[in-house]
Amino acid sequence: MPPTFGHGKVCYLDVPAADIATSAEFYRKVFGWQSRRRDDGSLGFDDGVGQVSGSWSVGRPPSVPGIVISIMVDDAAATCEAIMAEGCEIVQPIGAEAPEITAHFRDPGGNVLGVYQDRS
Repeated sequence: MPPTFGHGKVCYLDVPAADIATSAEFYRKVFGWQSRRRDDGSLGFDDGVGQVSGSWSVGRPPSVPGIVISIMVDDAAATCEAIMAEGCEIVQPIGAEAPEITAHFRDPGGNVLGVYQDRS
């Protein structure tokens, strides 16, 4: 299914990384993101539902709150376990933003992102 296009849609992420291959593998294992080689040889990705694409960049500092980008998941608790199994840290556990089901984590590049589970 092609991505949805529209004014105001978040469509692309440029994610700071200490090591692009490590970050690509983390996001593949935990969130199902698919990596692909671009025409210029760089590594890009598409999110788990093919709606957001992006790439990883070295040489930039990690993104820390300010804006927290959250990734929708089926099971926040299981995702937090998968994040920790990959050696990454949960920096805000589930329950801190109750009644919303969220958590924040630090990825392999040091970026802080969130997970979000729909309550329905």
